[in-house]
Amino acid sequence: MKNIVLCGFMGTGKSLIAKKLSAILRLPVVDMDKVIEKNEGRTINQIFSENGEPFFRELEKNLVEELSGKSDLIISTGGGVVIDAQNIANFTRNSICFCLIAEPETIYNRVKHHSHRPLLNTPEPIETIKNLLEKRKPFYDKIPYQIKTDNKTPEKVCEEILDIYYIVN
Repeated sequence: MKNIVLCGFMGTGKSLIAKKLSAILRLPVVDMDKVIEKNEGRTINQIFSENGEPFFRELEKNLVEELSGKSDLIISTGGGVVIDAQNIANFTRNSICFCLIAEPETIYNRVKHHSHRPLLNTPEPIETIKNLLEKRKPFYDKIPYQIKTDNKTPEKVCEEILDIYYIVN
């Protein structure tokens, strides 16, 4: 079976939906951020502060290349994985990619108590979210299947993903 790849901005539900899909399909989840943290022996925050975002993006790209050669996985990506078009090109070789989307206010409400979000360590987090969403919109828009997660249960989001997955797989 093809992989299911969940892309989207932080706080759109990628990790939660990946876990729910895993329980339904009995496939393992790969949370890319957690794999990078394990491989590096430090948190994403530490990687960003010690080595910068470009270094992190290179780690991310290498992991995408590795995962794109595997199958039968549910992959939860980091929010910025879409910035490098090669990442999505690699994933689409053996995966069905979904972009989870939500309004800035929804995102903020979901992540405001999480201190591990390095891109939101700013005085105006909602403005930062809006600006980042605007910058990433052209990249997110290239992902074939868009699933809105605002005001939906995780079960409903999974149902929408699986309806598409079973048709195109």
